[in-house]
Amino acid sequence: MTAYDAMVLAGGAARRLGGADKPALAVGGRTLLDRVLAVCSDAGTTVVVGPQRETVRGGLRWTREQPPGGGPVAAVAAGLRYVTAERVLLLAADLPFIDRPTVTRLLAALDEDEGETEVALLVDAAGRDQPLAAAYRTAPLRASLAALGDPAGLPLRRLTAPLRAVRLADLDGVAYDCDTWEELAQARERERAEARPDC
Repeated sequence: MTAYDAMVLAGGAARRLGGADKPALAVGGRTLLDRVLAVCSDAGTTVVVGPQRETVRGGLRWTREQPPGGGPVAAVAAGLRYVTAERVLLLAADLPFIDRPTVTRLLAALDEDEGETEVALLVDAAGRDQPLAAAYRTAPLRASLAALGDPAGLPLRRLTAPLRAVRLADLDGVAYDCDTWEELAQARERERAEARPDC
């Protein structure tokens, strides 16, 4: 497999969590951010867009979107400045169940049609695209970003809609994210259940 870079979006106001530092919340004894960073440890460069935090993994490139709180497209714009690989893995920092096999599957999907695919993304059980659990070809992503002008406040679909996509079913629910306290509690219970030995 050819090299890739990774970008983890770890900003945002977490309004539905009362402004808590969401990436620093823990599931299974590890922060959400550490769990995400673990699955892309073989990336050439890993850029984290958000306030700098203590992490288990070192060697990270930290940056902030402009303006801070400017939304996911502004965060992608900030992170892309440090991406040099032809492919970039884009992940939200609140995906406690994202795993290495899924990362491998996403990256491999970009190579299945001789480079025609520009983004490979997960689709959850409800049929929703998950553009923050996806692998992108860097050049088309940059071109789409440039066409938008000022990225601040734009919805992510404006960035991703022009790209030729392949959609992969999220059969194991790895794109589950934690936007509310209830979802965080459910993630913790799922982690406990999955950690229990079979009877």
